[in-house]
Amino acid sequence: MARTTIEKRQRWNTLHKNGPFALKLFITTKLEKNSSGLTDFEKYNDAAKEIQKLIKQAADNNEQFRAIGSKWSMSNIAHCKDRMHYNSFMNLKFPIFEGEIHKDSTYEHSNLHWFQCGNKIKEISGYLERRGKSLKTTGASNGQTIAGCISTGVHGSTIDVGSVQDYVVGLNLITGPKPEDNIYLERKSKPALRDTYAANFNAAKIIRDDEIFNAALVGLGSMGFVHGVVIEAEDLYLLHRYVRKIDRAEALKLADTLDFSNYDPKIPNTDFKGVRPFHYKIFMNPYNTDEKKYAVEFIYKIKYYENYMVDFGNPIPFQKEFVYLDLIYLFIKIAGKIPKSIPKLINLLKSSILPKEEKTTVGKLSEIFWDAGYQGKAFACSFGVDHTHSSKAMELLAKLTREHPVPGIFAMRFIKQSKGTLAFSKFPFTCMVEIDGIQWRDKDKIIPLMDYSTKMIEVLKNNNIPFTLHWGKNADWAFPNLVNEMYGKSSENWKKCRSWLLSKEMAKVFSNDFLSTTGLNEYIEVPPNFIESLSKNGQPLKT
Repeated sequence: MARTTIEKRQRWNTLHKNGPFALKLFITTKLEKNSSGLTDFEKYNDAAKEIQKLIKQAADNNEQFRAIGSKWSMSNIAHCKDRMHYNSFMNLKFPIFEGEIHKDSTYEHSNLHWFQCGNKIKEISGYLERRGKSLKTTGASNGQTIAGCISTGVHGSTIDVGSVQDYVVGLNLITGPKPEDNIYLERKSKPALRDTYAANFNAAKIIRDDEIFNAALVGLGSMGFVHGVVIEAEDLYLLHRYVRKIDRAEALKLADTLDFSNYDPKIPNTDFKGVRPFHYKIFMNPYNTDEKKYAVEFIYKIKYYENYMVDFGNPIPFQKEFVYLDLIYLFIKIAGKIPKSIPKLINLLKSSILPKEEKTTVGKLSEIFWDAGYQGKAFACSFGVDHTHSSKAMELLAKLTREHPVPGIFAMRFIKQSKGTLAFSKFPFTCMVEIDGIQWRDKDKIIPLMDYSTKMIEVLKNNNIPFTLHWGKNADWAFPNLVNEMYGKSSENWKKCRSWLLSKEMAKVFSNDFLSTTGLNEYIEVPPNFIESLSKNGQPLKT
């Protein structure tokens, strides 16, 4: 049987020390041992029963229950005050074979894989690479769990792919303690698996509906317990990464247009002229107004071949020293070279301290988007805007930051629109304007982070730039009418889908302070057939 330990705790914190937050119980479930003789299906189903038992205990005590993965989020989205369940020991993996594909599916069976919730991106990449496959994209780092990634909408790093949730094709949700609360969910427009395969996981209901699936895809940890996900991988590929400084106007023009048809990145020993990059990112120091050139990261997708390390070397040692590994890591490297004074650091940022890189690194996705380099106190704010507003949004937020200095620097990266109802990559091509840095203390006499977050929202609103916020980052989540401002009717549809999936009792169990602050905890009584009014094609829900 799966083994659960329950510890009494008074507080819990995120990886980057954005708390602490009050807590009653910290819960960990470990799978049955391999020596038990159980099959992986049986271990998975045994774990599901254990989770349902824990959900019932929470409900019986009128308490909240929340799953957590790697504590990556900097907002309090992963926190609840009562019972938090640590998922990372629940990491079974299942390939999908040819006879298990739905008769109407367009997926290649070798690309489909079922992963239990606690699998980390790094684990999944290793599993797939041994089979000649790769994830389509990841975030900047690889330590998050797959369930945590999709629940908060972690955005990828790829212009034409989207975010992590956008290659998820099936969800196994546990919405309560009853047998019928074990659900397998897919899109009706693009089914993946045969009902008989989902039955291996004791799914009592198989629901195929686009609106329900898209709402649950970025469920914010509040649509039930995400026990498993089915993802679509692709054949293994390599990424060619290069960072160089280019003219500021040129960098911003590429951001606003995403038109690379006549652009030559001038990367040594390559011919990428006119080629659309896999990934494009701009680094910008808001305090250096004289900066004529921006550091820009270009990544191009190339065909995989076995001996790439003979030509380019092992990418991992390069990545460990790579200055632009991710924005927080870069900033910490900068901060570590100067006196430990935040005001002095901000003053030094007025000079051009972003280094010249011009180094080629070639590796697999898992080697280029590698381990996070920093796990101490940090903050991160991230706004999504339509890419056509990229340069305007960046300039406005940079100007605000000069008026209210904080210890951080900016970057922009670009991702394809997501189908997730509450995905922050909601624009046809979303520019994520990010500011990352290190936390400061009150005695540094700097604007409080919450006040700074509020002003960032206000400056975009006052300049009529539609925006979204990264669910897992620091923000003024209590800003009036914020979610409606960002998503309009879509947020109402999300709440209706959540209310349809969960009973009123379970909606309380799977809520938390973050959901209450944003108003997304509202329970809306909906008729059983309300999906018909949401569906684009008017087809009734199939169960």
